[in-house]
Amino acid sequence: MKDILQDVVAHTHSLGFLTLVKVTGEDAATTIESMAEDRSVILTATTKAAVNEFKGTFGMPNLDKLALHLKNPEYQKQSKITVEQQDRNGETIPTHLHFENEAGDFENDYRFMNKAIIDEKLKTVKFKGASWDVTIEPTMASITRMKLQSAAHSEETTFTIKVEETGGVTDVMFYFGDANTHAGKFVFQTGVEGSLKHPWTYPVAQVQAILNLDGQATMSLSDQGAMQITVDSGMGTYNYILPAQSK
Repeated sequence: MKDILQDVVAHTHSLGFLTLVKVTGEDAATTIESMAEDRSVILTATTKAAVNEFKGTFGMPNLDKLALHLKNPEYQKQSKITVEQQDRNGETIPTHLHFENEAGDFENDYRFMNKAIIDEKLKTVKFKGASWDVTIEPTMASITRMKLQSAAHSEETTFTIKVEETGGVTDVMFYFGDANTHAGKFVFQTGVEGSLKHPWTYPVAQVQAILNLDGQATMSLSDQGAMQITVDSGMGTYNYILPAQSK
């Protein structure tokens, strides 16, 4: 239980812009959904194995509080973390997490949000799907180069992606800044397959935060104006959709 909770918190709360998650638990799979308040990022994740204790639909609010409980030294060794349930309207649903240390003298309850409230709070934008024209696996070197370029243009909140061909080689290019003032560009990935006919603009902070997560990342780009970054944590597959923005 602790492992999957840590995994969910690491791939939502730690990003700084996903503060509330919706959990839908079924026999075959457990789905995690979230969305940034400004709708810059939409998350849909599925655990590799269904979490049996997470049956039904409920919300996890105040993820900062859950993160604190998971880091609490009182709960690091031989602790008990259980999902408590109650019968409501003839249905057994998860209501909260109970934390208890080995000695049983240090306890906390973390309350879930019921289905009606989470459905209202997190009106997830249903992604209609896109045709992914370019798919790449970002390297650590490319992610580091993005950090260097964004630091050089720290005043820029967005960057632009183009796919360009030079000498028969197709590259994914990242552009920062404005050519009328300060501007920079670099090759994020070379020798890619596919193409984009249009340049598309995305938020720097959100893309960098997702690429910095632990796990194998895959970036997919669509000429319909969308980016998907998929992160495989080993415990779950997290799909982050970022709609293109106006520069």
